[in-house]
Amino acid sequence: MRGGRWTRVPCHSTTRQVPPKGGVEFFKGTLAHSDEIDNVRIFDTTLRDGEQTPRISFDHGDKRAIAATLDEMGTHVVEAGFPANGEAEFDAVSHIASSTSATTCALARVVEGDVEAALDTGAEMVHVFASTSDVQIEDSMHATREAVVERAVESVERVADAGATVMFSPMDATRTDRDYMAEVVEAVTEAGVDWINIPDTCGVATPGRFADLVAHVDDHTDARIDVHTHDDFGMATANAMAGLEAGADQVQVSVNGIGERAGNAAYEEVVMSAESVYDAETGIDTPMISELSTVVSDRSGVPVPVNKPVVGDNAFAHESGIHAAGVIENSDTFETGVMTPEMVGADREFVLGKHTGTHAVRKHLRQAGFAPTDSEVRTITRKVKDRGADKERVTVADLRRFARELDVRSREEVNA
Repeated sequence: MRGGRWTRVPCHSTTRQVPPKGGVEFFKGTLAHSDEIDNVRIFDTTLRDGEQTPRISFDHGDKRAIAATLDEMGTHVVEAGFPANGEAEFDAVSHIASSTSATTCALARVVEGDVEAALDTGAEMVHVFASTSDVQIEDSMHATREAVVERAVESVERVADAGATVMFSPMDATRTDRDYMAEVVEAVTEAGVDWINIPDTCGVATPGRFADLVAHVDDHTDARIDVHTHDDFGMATANAMAGLEAGADQVQVSVNGIGERAGNAAYEEVVMSAESVYDAETGIDTPMISELSTVVSDRSGVPVPVNKPVVGDNAFAHESGIHAAGVIENSDTFETGVMTPEMVGADREFVLGKHTGTHAVRKHLRQAGFAPTDSEVRTITRKVKDRGADKERVTVADLRRFARELDVRSREEVNA
C-alpha cells in the first residue's frame, strides 16, 4: 500500500445521526476492526454508466437535477458523461462542470477526438480507458497489446499536459493477464496518470480475488487507486469494499445500483457500509440519500425494489410480531444497530398483515388516538391476521374501522 492516508475536509457539513456503536453487543467483534478503512472518496457514475442501463436515457434537465443533488450531498466526483457521444452530451457535461463544486469527470476512449472533446468541456478530470483483456483487445478494439499501451500513454500525456486530472482504466481488468496489467499500469504511471481505476467490467470478481488485484496494481504504481465493480453475481458492493480494504482510496458507484446489465455498486450501499459498518468517513450528507434515490428513480424510470438495501420500502419495515415487538422496545434488536432510518432520511414502518403481533397493533391504535384494552388489542390483531392471510392489504384506515366497530374508546375519553 502507498504510505500514509490523507483526510478530505467535506465540502458540506453533515447532519447524520450516528448511534453509539460500542453499545451494540453483537457488533463489538466486527467494529473492533474499524481501522481497516479510514476515508472513502465517492466517485458517482450515475450520469454515465448509470445512463447505460438498457432502455433509459437522461436529458439535460435530468442530468442537471441529479448532478445538483449529488453536489449538495458532498459527492467528491461526478462523472457527467461521454462528451464525444454528441452535442447534447457535450453541453450537459460542460454545464455540470461550470455549475457544481464537485469535481466533474468526462469519459474518453484512448482516441484523440474523444480526449479533445472531454478537455473542451472544462471538466476538471478526464477518465480515459482502453481494453486490456485479450478478448476485448482482439474482438472489441481490434488492436494489439502494444498498440493499447501506446494509445493509453499518448492519451494520459495529453490530458496531463492540458492540466486536467487524469484517470486511466484498464477495461476488463479482472480478465486481464496479470503481467500485462503490470506493464500497462507502469506505462501510464510514467506518463503522469493521477488515478488508476480498476474495473470489474464484466462482474466476475470475488472479494478475495479483487482485493488481490488491487494490491497487485498498487505494487506497480504511485497513482491513487479507484475501483469500479459490476453486479452480475450480486457482489458489486462486497467487491468494492474489498478493494477499499486492499488500499483503494475511491469507489465508483451509481445511485440505486443502476448501470450496464445488472448494474454497479450502489451509491447508498457503499456510503452506508463505509460509514456504519467500517466507521469510515465519506463526507457525504447521508440524510439526503433517500431523496437522491427518489430523484434518480423518478428521472430514470427505474423503480427501486422494495427489498433494496438502505433505500427500499422494506429497508426499515417490520411485520413479524416478534421483530416488531423487539424494535418497539429497542430498534437495535432487529435492525443493524449501526444504521438508523434517520441516518438516510427514511422512516421506520410497522406493517400490518398476516404476521403482525399485538405490540404493533397497540402502537398503531395509540398513534391513531385510541386507548384499547388488552382484550381489544387481541381481537383487532386477529382481524388483521385474518385479513392478511387472505392476501388483503391491511391499512391504518382498516385498523381504525376495526376499532370503531368494537367501540374502542379514544384517549380523550379515557382521560376525561
